[in-house]
Amino acid sequence: MEQVAKDLVLFSGYAKLPIGITAGELYKIVGVVVTVEMQSGEIIEADCTLATELARRHIARALIGHCLQEGPEKLAKIVEHIYQGNAKKSIITAIRIIFDKYHSYKEALEENSQ
Repeated sequence: MEQVAKDLVLFSGYAKLPIGITAGELYKIVGVVVTVEMQSGEIIEADCTLATELARRHIARALIGHCLQEGPEKLAKIVEHIYQGNAKKSIITAIRIIFDKYHSYKEALEENSQ
């Protein structure tokens, strides 16, 4: 059985897409979804709702293996460098939302364990 345990948590972030791009016409918003190993903060899996499979895979590969404990700025810089599409700002916003959710969840876990 795969590792589906309480230490693997799924987080999602959504942001409005620019008007006039394919993904924007299809979805209106971009969703970025990651599973995170809570003890280390490492992103284990990632996906997003961009219009093409290539773009979805490219963003996912860029996020996997990075640690949310380091904050959202490192991931934002990576996306700035590796993605030159019109949805760049929306993807970065979604990543920041994921970080905020991760941070809040981790704080709540720590408070409940005390």
